Amino acid sequence: MNRTFIKIGLLPSLFFCFNGLYAQNTDSAKVSKIGEVVVTAYGVKKEKKALGYSFQDVKGQTLVDAKETNVTNALAGKVSGLQVIKAGFGPASSSRINLRGFNSFKGDNQPLIVVDGVPLSNNLGTKPRKNDGNYNNDFWNPDLDMGNGLSDLNSDDIESISVLKGGAASALYGSRGGNGVILVTTKTGKKKGGLGINYSTSLGFETIFMKPDMQHNFGRGSNGVYDPNKSENTSSWGPTIQGKVYDNLNSFFKTGVNSQHNLSFQSNLGEGTSLYTSAAYLSDNSQIPNSKYERFNFMAKMNSTFGANKRWTSEMKAQYISTKAKNRPSGGQGEGNYYPNLLLMPQDIDIRDYREGQTQNEVKSRWITPSGINPYWTAYNALNGDKKDRFVLNGFLKYQFNDWLSADVRVGTDFYSLNSDARVWTGTSRRNSYATNEEKFYENNYIASLTAKKDNLFGKWGGSVSVYGQMMESRTKAIYFSTQNLILPNVFSVSNTSDLAAIANNEVDLWKKINSVFASAEINYDGYFFINTTARNDWSSTLSLENRSYFYPSISTSLVLTEMLNKMSGTTSKVLTFAKLRAAYAITGNSLNPYELYNDYVPSTDPNGHIILSRKKILYNANLQAEKLKTFEVGFDLKFFDRISLDVSYFSNNATKQLIDLPMNPLSGYEKMKISSGGLHNSGIEIVANSDIFRNENFKWNINANFSKLKSVIDEINDQVNIYPLGGFDNVGFFAEVGKPYGAIYGTKFLRVEDANSPHFGKLIVDKNGLPQAGSIGYLGDQNPRALFGVTNSFVYKNFGLSFLIDGRIGGKFFSSTQLALQRAGLAADTAPGGKRDNFVVDAVMEQGSSYTTNTKEVTQQDYWAAVTNGNLGITEENIYDATNIRLRNIQVSYSFPKSIFQKLALQSAKVSFTANNVWMIYSKAKGIDPESVFAINSNAVGFENLAFPTTRSYLFTITLGF
Repeated sequence: MNRTFIKIGLLPSLFFCFNGLYAQNTDSAKVSKIGEVVVTAYGVKKEKKALGYSFQDVKGQTLVDAKETNVTNALAGKVSGLQVIKAGFGPASSSRINLRGFNSFKGDNQPLIVVDGVPLSNNLGTKPRKNDGNYNNDFWNPDLDMGNGLSDLNSDDIESISVLKGGAASALYGSRGGNGVILVTTKTGKKKGGLGINYSTSLGFETIFMKPDMQHNFGRGSNGVYDPNKSENTSSWGPTIQGKVYDNLNSFFKTGVNSQHNLSFQSNLGEGTSLYTSAAYLSDNSQIPNSKYERFNFMAKMNSTFGANKRWTSEMKAQYISTKAKNRPSGGQGEGNYYPNLLLMPQDIDIRDYREGQTQNEVKSRWITPSGINPYWTAYNALNGDKKDRFVLNGFLKYQFNDWLSADVRVGTDFYSLNSDARVWTGTSRRNSYATNEEKFYENNYIASLTAKKDNLFGKWGGSVSVYGQMMESRTKAIYFSTQNLILPNVFSVSNTSDLAAIANNEVDLWKKINSVFASAEINYDGYFFINTTARNDWSSTLSLENRSYFYPSISTSLVLTEMLNKMSGTTSKVLTFAKLRAAYAITGNSLNPYELYNDYVPSTDPNGHIILSRKKILYNANLQAEKLKTFEVGFDLKFFDRISLDVSYFSNNATKQLIDLPMNPLSGYEKMKISSGGLHNSGIEIVANSDIFRNENFKWNINANFSKLKSVIDEINDQVNIYPLGGFDNVGFFAEVGKPYGAIYGTKFLRVEDANSPHFGKLIVDKNGLPQAGSIGYLGDQNPRALFGVTNSFVYKNFGLSFLIDGRIGGKFFSSTQLALQRAGLAADTAPGGKRDNFVVDAVMEQGSSYTTNTKEVTQQDYWAAVTNGNLGITEENIYDATNIRLRNIQVSYSFPKSIFQKLALQSAKVSFTANNVWMIYSKAKGIDPESVFAINSNAVGFENLAFPTTRSYLFTITLGF
């Protein structure tokens, strides 16, 4: 066997052995399709081979083809280490992005969203109603999920999305990029044949994707008997249903209709100037009755090069987005959420019998029980609406002094105004109420930079240096009014009350500034060895004068082995056509939110209208410093036969100096105190593979796959406690606990024999009636996925296209209160095993003094499940589910008409396509509950499901025309 040993002068102690892969070849043209240029931090374009960190991008057409109402959802399964977490409240609800695990105990852990160099606010879920920044995620009556900012974008306007996951990739963004950065690049004008006009229209239909596993044999009643005199009994513990079994979920939820229209124009306007404009309209009439979401998008973007020798470059862009939501569904288990009444309705009753006369305002609710509230009444009489007007503007101007020196300036703003109201009409036990809110937000950024770049600076050494200055200012102003006691029924005005105490008003004013200077530098040797460094210093208005300055550095390097060998000895390989090693280290972090530094007093009024002063419940500390996140990454990129690529990364993230609210003794006058303490460690591997399995003129088959594995562990909280709450309710809690993964789930366990020496070790201990008992609070698992993966197969045969995405999550747990509610009501499939309700003996033991005897006591299914579900959330252990799931996420089929048929027409191209999303749940252990459904989307307790509305399956037909 021939072996070639090459000693690399730059690394004298390192030898590389290539077993017959390389042969002498002076034709280096085939070696490198490595000049691919990608967009990195602050819009800097770099050759991909020069990057010392993992980099992934998603082409805009992929997002367009997915046809998701919320573009965030189109990223699911397409990027290694990226998890999309969804709220279950219709088409206008939020979706959050998590990269490489959770890095903060209290922060939102979301990456920064940057659109054409301008940060875009991606706040999600409910809105803070006070200056303390806290959200109302109350178990019973939470605030409405108002959607996330990224969902405002029109996917047809997006050229590509670049995902910066590691600290070295995002370090230039300082504290705001601590959780990664999502770079969105919108389209620019390009000269095409014809008029440059494109129009597409889609019509889609939406149905229920998953329904909980339910029994369909037993109807209304208790203990196997229906007693018409007990009108309040609406549980399904009655006799066998003799007549028709009604599917009330399918009867209530209608087929949703989704329509989309997109018109764009792009062209070159003379030499050096291009224009892209677009207008889009989306209408999603949800499957949820009387609920609708509309979005209008308008965008204009002009790019120019001008002046002597084309030294000037400019870009101007204006986006206007208008969204309207009608009747967003409410979560929780209070009166505001009608889904429990619908879900738990006995199946021998047809909900359609209760629809007539309930869809008008100011009518009395008619329901199965005298005190119950009809879901139809709620859908048409407990109303809400909101409208948001958003502007994203940016301007960019660059001057090229000579072939190696340039300067540029960029200004950008993200501004929106949100108005909303909510009203509950008379007709039920719910109060006749009204609320109106107004919120305004802006973020302004001013960035200037000077860049020097020169190849062959000293021999084969080249390099570049960029120096930046930035000023950022953001502000949120909001005011919230509500009243629960209207004097004149159904006159919706906050002044329609004589009780000042009944008027709740809160004002929010959150103001923040960050000034920054930062720089990046690169040196490279002969185009195959690169070292990149960055340094950034921020001054934050939310920290004290002594601590507001903090520094973030990074360093990364890459060595392109194939390029090096080719240039040193002329060797190339037809097998291994590209090979690169890379490594990176960085420090990033997070700073405080506004007004979390000094203890002050808040004015308010008492019931008599007198001004009173009260202080916040958190004890602040002016000496706090910014969080620190230290990241390390190594990896390699390989390409074989110019058609198979492999990208492998190992990462390790250490987060320290966590900014947390540590619980205090209430007798101190405070509930919590703000401290800087605690740390956690995330590590894992990521693999991205792409292969052209087959390609010729008529047929192509491509497979793109990604896989990521994550390990999370909490290192410390502080010297007084080793556990910190993240969220939850009652006996179900989510915690950061030392020695355990992030999001440890605690709850009540079944009482069991804990003596390891006992022959009954692990057996349930039942009471004297033979029923299970709740034991102590204990650890039940954690919410983190152990691995994520996605596999996309794409086929092209002549003018036909087919692609499908299978993605999944492996590991992690979640709690489902939906299953608990079904068990309590006698509707869960588990309450009628095999379609029967025979008495049975629990496999358990009874206590007999200091010993145990085998249980022989028979119990009914109803008594058993009453014991298991006793209390708000029952015995927690029963409803902890494995979140592992594999699904056929998306299918796309298309046909492009041959261009030859348009030769004598103004029409240049035509394409028809079909898209289906959430096609098939291939594998899941969650008994019909979608593991992606999350109750409090803006909390870090993402393993809590609380009677979420069913997730949806959608089918869309699209026609695209080019003129």
